[in-house]
Amino acid sequence: MRWARPRTPLRAAERGSGGTALIVERVLKARPLLLVLLALAVVLGVLWFVPSNEYIFLPDPPRAVDPLVQLPGEKDVEEKGGIYMVDIFVRKASLLERVFPQLHDGASLVPAKQVNPIGVSESQRLQQSRNEMSQSQKVAAAVALRYLGYKVDVKTNGVEVTAVYPDAPADGKLEVGDVVVAVEGKPVDTTEELRKAMSRVTPGETVTFGVRRSGGVQQIRLATEANPDEPKRAIVGVQIEQSATIDLPIAIKIDTGSIGGPSAGLAFSLDIVDELGQDLDKDGRIVVTGALDLDGRVGEIGGIKQKTIAARNSHADLFLVPDGNAQDARRYADGLKVVAVSSFREALSALTKT
Repeated sequence: MRWARPRTPLRAAERGSGGTALIVERVLKARPLLLVLLALAVVLGVLWFVPSNEYIFLPDPPRAVDPLVQLPGEKDVEEKGGIYMVDIFVRKASLLERVFPQLHDGASLVPAKQVNPIGVSESQRLQQSRNEMSQSQKVAAAVALRYLGYKVDVKTNGVEVTAVYPDAPADGKLEVGDVVVAVEGKPVDTTEELRKAMSRVTPGETVTFGVRRSGGVQQIRLATEANPDEPKRAIVGVQIEQSATIDLPIAIKIDTGSIGGPSAGLAFSLDIVDELGQDLDKDGRIVVTGALDLDGRVGEIGGIKQKTIAARNSHADLFLVPDGNAQDARRYADGLKVVAVSSFREALSALTKT
């Protein structure tokens, strides 16, 4: 009897050995590519998590103001729309975001010195921003209650410096927290009086500010320069807000958590009027931004690009903005209706006509 060779098992073994060798060969060939991909992942991780020396501004979704404001006598009704405030998200940009800010819709890179002026730490800036928010809430309540016929006790006591721009004439001479009480020896009590006093100064001239600091008043001589947006107007390079004590006739509490800055003032005042009986939103989604003075004037705000994009993405029916921000807002509106206002009364009128 002839015995046949058991070829099949041997062939199977031969195939298995050759397959293993082939896999090993392929792994060895792919190893450089895997190492490159791994290195690239490490680099991207470092670029994403390591902060740069610049800040990034990002859109932040609008917030309904009604739940943030508590006041006696408000009508507890369910609304389809409402008045919304809008802020921006600010943080240090990562190295990757610095190179590719377009990773985020509506992002803007901003040099650190424009966010934290020289000599102002991050914690000081945040505290200043919270102080601005607190003051804006008081001013908003005062403006709204006065409109509604309440008697509000307000004592103005100068104009507070809330920021000093780097390399501006005031840089190194004025400080955050200074209160301007006079210009060229004439008393200044309100932001409007300070603006009027500065309107008489020609760019390039020097001007003397009476400044209350550490309990005393100092005379500080300042150069001026032309406002880039209004070349005929002289500026010294500061942000300001009204310094005042405000005694409200009714208790109004506004809780915005960690959000800072003055730009929600107009939204607060309109919501207070809306809650105390005058339907302003008419079931529409009204997004509002604008700093508010005690005299009802609406001032310009920062981050209008991000705020407009946030309002647009929230499908707002209307976006109220300060006059000075309207042109930039319309640039990013993409169909969103933008209404420019210069005063609280104009904002009321815009909503009652809507």
